[in-house]
This record gives sequence, structure tokens and C-alpha cells, in this order.
Amino acid sequence: MAERSFQTEVGKLRLGAGQVFRGEGILAVTKALLQSGVSYVAGYQGAPISHLMDVLTDASGILQELGVHFEHSASEATAAATLAASVHYPLRGAVTFKSTVGTNVASDALANLASGGVKGGALIIVGEDYGEGSSIMQERSHAFAMKSQMWLLDPRPNLPSIVRAVEQGFALSEASNTPVMLELRIRACHVHGRFITGDNVRPAFSLAEAMERPVRDSGRIVLPPASYQHEQEKIRHRWPVAQRFIQQHSLNEMFSEDTQDFGIVLQGGMYNTTVRALELLGLSTPFGETRVPLYVLNVTYPIVDEELRRFCSSKRGVLLIEEGQPDFIEQNLHSILRKAGISTTLHGKDLLPMGGEYTATVILQALRKFVNLYAPRLIARPAAPKPAPPPGLEAAVHPRPPSFCTGCPERPIFTAMKLVERELGRHHVSCDIGCHLFSILPPFNIGATTMGYGLGWAGAAAFSTPETTKRTISIMGDGGFWHNGLTSGVGNAVFNRNDSLLVVVDNGYSAATGGQDIPSSQAPKSIAEAVRGVGVKWVRTITHTYNVAAMRDTLREALTTGEKGPKVIVAQSECMLNRQRRERPALEKRTAEGRHTVRERFGVDPETCTGDHACIRLSGCPSLTIAPNPDPLRKDPVATVLDSCVGCGLCGEVAHAAVLCPSFYRTEIVSHPSLWERFQARVAGAVIGFLQRGL
Repeated sequence: MAERSFQTEVGKLRLGAGQVFRGEGILAVTKALLQSGVSYVAGYQGAPISHLMDVLTDASGILQELGVHFEHSASEATAAATLAASVHYPLRGAVTFKSTVGTNVASDALANLASGGVKGGALIIVGEDYGEGSSIMQERSHAFAMKSQMWLLDPRPNLPSIVRAVEQGFALSEASNTPVMLELRIRACHVHGRFITGDNVRPAFSLAEAMERPVRDSGRIVLPPASYQHEQEKIRHRWPVAQRFIQQHSLNEMFSEDTQDFGIVLQGGMYNTTVRALELLGLSTPFGETRVPLYVLNVTYPIVDEELRRFCSSKRGVLLIEEGQPDFIEQNLHSILRKAGISTTLHGKDLLPMGGEYTATVILQALRKFVNLYAPRLIARPAAPKPAPPPGLEAAVHPRPPSFCTGCPERPIFTAMKLVERELGRHHVSCDIGCHLFSILPPFNIGATTMGYGLGWAGAAAFSTPETTKRTISIMGDGGFWHNGLTSGVGNAVFNRNDSLLVVVDNGYSAATGGQDIPSSQAPKSIAEAVRGVGVKWVRTITHTYNVAAMRDTLREALTTGEKGPKVIVAQSECMLNRQRRERPALEKRTAEGRHTVRERFGVDPETCTGDHACIRLSGCPSLTIAPNPDPLRKDPVATVLDSCVGCGLCGEVAHAAVLCPSFYRTEIVSHPSLWERFQARVAGAVIGFLQRGL
């Protein structure tokens, strides 16, 4: 169950030649794949291309009609290895995953693919998760493209350019026998627009034909001496062919080439932001009619030397807008220009920051400096002074770190861990990638490191020493477990007889990427069975994580038992977001139909609450906050529960397990109550009123 359904939108994928497609970038990518005669598609979900996987899932009927094979891969490496089908056969294939972490996982398969080369078009669509909205380390795909010599497309973020990049990407791959990477930033994935569609195309060569007439060419397999020949082939054949193709098909673009004796070279993905900054300076219209020459690199690797020399030869100075670091393209451009004896001054990171996302504000500041160097007359308006923030603003506005959703079943796991910490002291905690990573932040402040998806237990391997009886705690999600945690974490711990604890957070889905199904989504016991299958003897399963007392006791047992060896706790409860996506519409429908419905809610009795707020510190639920104390003799604010409460019961469980206070109560909100329920409510109200008057 993904966070969003595209069942309605996928109907647009049936549009034929000459019709107008209107919609989101990620849907346009899918349409372009179908127009390109793709034979197979695979991938692994992750920002910002998770929705591409969701679109393909919802479009399964259309894919089957066209004979296109699609599957969710177990990991990015699995997806990349799928492209092996294009090595010997004229089959067009595409895979997609998050970069750079996904590219790192897939690196072995991609390196082999790039070495041997391909016969059919091979397209790797990577979600370039870089900048302020990123959840990962700040790296770029460019380095990998250079390292393995794969061509890298970075199209302008509008639908016609993206669609053309997909279609020409396949053609470029086939012409140069080289896999092609297409990077899409988050704004490109979700940009809206329109383009003129073509007909969907069935693969010219089917998967069945390939299976029935198998082909084998040992020269395409990465083994000596072929691997030595591959390196020479890249330089002598593939590289020049790719450059000619890029030039002949005008994959890069030049705008207003001769309007000034200075210009801008930019990555295609930076086009919209650059035009907006030029517009703010009065140097462009909103539609890209610019007064400054632009050379747009829709292909950022390889650079076409002839095009660059042509653009720069008549310019006194050129500004390169290259987001991220190191300055790969800037170094490349310097080399090409200096070898050609062109004296054009090249600006880049001297006017732009070395790292960080290039927002319109960042580019605006750089463009102002650049234009002032070469044609200050063009900027009529002086720079407006930045308004100073109000004094004391930083101290008054408290930071709001990201945290678990309301009702998240992972929250009680870390509440229990904090309670055990009170008894047994602090332990080294090794975290993993996923929603549970929020435990590193307040209010839990648990976790020291995270090394990668499924590497939670491996991240604590070095601490397996007999010199202490204390055990490490590692966290791993069910998604990371199936991604590679079973082998690199659990298998490694069994092989090395590590006396440590792993907590597998089993919420039923790949929750952090949008709630997609994983191997254990339909088989809740399979994780416990899998770890026993590789040799773990001490395994405990908690089927209701909201039972904080049970979680606490199980954690305590795992950390204090005299039994040696690896220990695993599987903590199961369904992701609350997916549960609400399923249950809330059904509940609202029943209520609208006038049928009897009951919703559980929790609250705090303000007269009983002491204002200690330990419930908030040990829970951190977004629906728990503070309210003014109704007692005029007490100044401390009391705890209160907001309307966003989903009735998970954690606050009451924390109060019980931690022996906090009796101020929490559970109530039921009944819509369309029965006669018996109405009678009960009247009696209860009368009794409570009588007791209140008596007091």
C-alpha cells in the first residue's frame, strides 16, 4: 500500500500521437518509457523517485498489454543487475533508484555493465537526492558516471525536455554501446506541465525471442583479457561516438548565443532556477527569452569539446553554474579551454558556494557579481538590502527536529529503551536507515551511528569483545532487513558469534519511502523464521509494540540473560500512516451513511496532572502538548492531547509502564449511538453530576 495511488492518472499513459499530456514529471517519465519501446523496467523505491515505482505498479495493466516486464527489486543492486538483459540482446531496459546511496549499492553491477557495454539501450534513472530537502549524505552522481564512464543526462526541468531525455537516452546508449544515467532532482520529478505525446510502442525484440534464441559473446563478459579491451574500447570507440551523437542530435542547447561577449554555462537541471534569477535582474522573461547567452548542458558527461569551444571563443568571461562539489565540470572545462588556447575567463566556484543547493537566491547573488564584472549597465536596479531578523528571534524560536508520526508504532520501542536505560545504564546503540532513525533526535536521543540501509547490526560488529559483559543494541527496519540486513547483519553476527542484540522494527511496509510492500508485508512471522534459519537461537517476537511494559521486559531480558550469542527481538505493529489510510476512509464512509462507529481517543485530566511532563519526554507524540493549568494555585502547565490523536494508547501505556501518573484516560467517541449507548451516557452523566455536586 503506497502513500499515493495513481490509478486515475495512469489513464493518461494511453494517449496517442499528437495528443496533449498534462501532469506530473514522474508520469511523463513513465509515458516516455512506453513511447521508447522499453522491454523491461525494475527498481527500488526511494526519494525522490518513489512515485515512479508507484506509477509503474498502478500501470501494470498497460505494461502487460505492451509486453513490458516490471518488477520491484529486492535492492538497487538487484535492479542494476537486471540490465544484464541488454548486454547481448537489442532489448531496451530501464531501472530506477535513489542516488547516491542507491548508486553505491548498485555499483558492482553498474561497473560491470559499463565495462562490457550494452547492445540494447540501458537507462538508469536516478533520483538525485541533493540539497536542503535531502535525507542523505551530500554527494553527486557525477563522480560515479566519470568513474565507470557512463553518460550522464541532466535535462531541463520541464516535461518536453524530460521526455526527450528518456527517448534520446535510449538512442544514445545504443549508438555508443554504453549505459546512460538520467538524473532527476526532486523538483523535476514533481514539476507539472504538458507535452505532445507519441504512440506507445511494443518492444521491437521481445523477451521471449531472447529466451528462445539465446546469444553468448565472451567479449562482453568482464574477464581478462576482454576487460582490458573494454577500457580501450571506451576511449577509442564509445566516447567519440557519444560526443558525435550528442552534437548531431542537439542534446545540449544554446540560447541567445551572440547577444553578449559573456555568457553562462549551466547544468540542465539548473535552468529554471537560473532563468528565474535572470528575470529578477531584468535580464530574462519568465519564458527564458534571455539577454545573456546560455549554454545548457543537458548532458553533463561527457562534455562536447567542440560545442564548448564554439560557445566560449567569442566570450570575455563565462560563468559555470555547477551545483555541488567537487567542481568536476569546472575542472573539465578549464582543461578543454586551456588545451585549445582559448583565453576566456572561466568563473564558477569563485562566485558560487562550493557546496549546498543552488537556490534562486544563491544563483541571483552570483549572477549579480558576474554581470557587474562584465556589463554593470545591464543591471539597472541596485541590490535591495537584506532585512535584518528581529532581535532575539533565534532564542525565541525553538528548533523542531523531525520525529515519528502521531501513533507511530516505533515510538514505544524507544520509550521502552529509555526505561531500560534508567535501570541498566546507557548502551552503545547502532542505528540504521528508516523511520526509526528519528530516535537519534529528541526526545529519545538514542543512537550513535548509522552506516547504511540494513547495516545497523554490522555497524556494531567491532564492539564484540569478551572484556565486558555489556551488550550493544542495534536497530534495523524490516525494509533494511530484506534489503541486505539478513546477510550483512544477521548472518555476520551468527558467523562471528557476536554476543549482542538486534531489534528489528517490523511495521509491515517500507514505510520511510511511502509504504510500499516488502517480502514480510503478507507474512508477519517470516522475519523471525528467517533469522532462525541462519542460526540465531535467541529470538523473541513482540506482536504489539504499544505494550511498553512487554517491550521493556523483553529488552531487559536480552541485555541481562546469561545466554551467549546473537539475540534478535522482532517488534511488530503496523505503520500507523498505512493503517489510517486503510481505516479512516472506511470509518468516514460508515459515519456518512449513518451507521454506528466508535473511535478511541485518549486525554489528560487537568485536575490530576501534576505538570511533570515526563509523559512528553518519554513519548514525544505530536498530539501531546501543554495547556494552561486550570488550578490558580499551580503555575506549571498541564499536559493535554490534541485532536490529532489516533487512539494508539501509547501515552497511557507510558504512564503505566513508567509509573508516571494516573491522569491519562481513555474515551470512546461514538457516532450514531444505539439506544442502549444513549441510556448508558445519560446514566453516567447523572451519576458524575451527582458526585460533583456532592463534592
